[in-house]
Amino acid sequence: MAWKQWAASRRLKPGDGRELQRFRWWQLPLRSLFWLRLPCADGHARLHAVDVRHWARLDNSKIRAHLFLDGRHVAESTLPAVFPVDGGVIEVAMSAYGVRRCHYRPLGGQPCQLAPDPASAEGRRARFGARHPGLSRAIGIGSVLLLVIGVSLNLFQLAAPLSHIPPVTQRVGTFEAPIHLPLWLNLTLGAGAVLASMERALRLRYSALLDTAGH
Repeated sequence: MAWKQWAASRRLKPGDGRELQRFRWWQLPLRSLFWLRLPCADGHARLHAVDVRHWARLDNSKIRAHLFLDGRHVAESTLPAVFPVDGGVIEVAMSAYGVRRCHYRPLGGQPCQLAPDPASAEGRRARFGARHPGLSRAIGIGSVLLLVIGVSLNLFQLAAPLSHIPPVTQRVGTFEAPIHLPLWLNLTLGAGAVLASMERALRLRYSALLDTAGH
């Protein structure tokens, strides 16, 4: 067993059999819910649900994912989580801005994303993308551009003080940022980068470079 799978198995706990609660509109910023229907060996299909409460932080601020089978709670785990299911595993991971991964990985096959609940924020974003593909694509491109700008500005701001360290100065000289933005514009771009990462999280898109270094 790989080290990551072993570590995930240590975080896994059995469920208590409680019933899955229906998604409520006021839970939009607080909860994510995903669905997966898998065929069993006997030919019947069973319905899996992954329920993540973003702000239900327990055990030293760690968020938990809960696995439900046919509407009943069967397992839970702190994140990142790996739930064994028929024919493979369900992998769940979070970023600072939302769910970054909720995929079914079959044994020997390609992973596929679970379907978001239509009432959830992820489900509403997916429905918007299906109804307005052009506008959705433009919003996605805009999110990437905002994060690229954020990464570039952060690199410029980091390079200037680093270049004044004597060993660095002796090797490459000093560097002055070519652009000095006013405070209000810096704050606006920073807020835009946060919104861009939140939008990408609704589509389960994540890049360590863009979504971490772009703020």
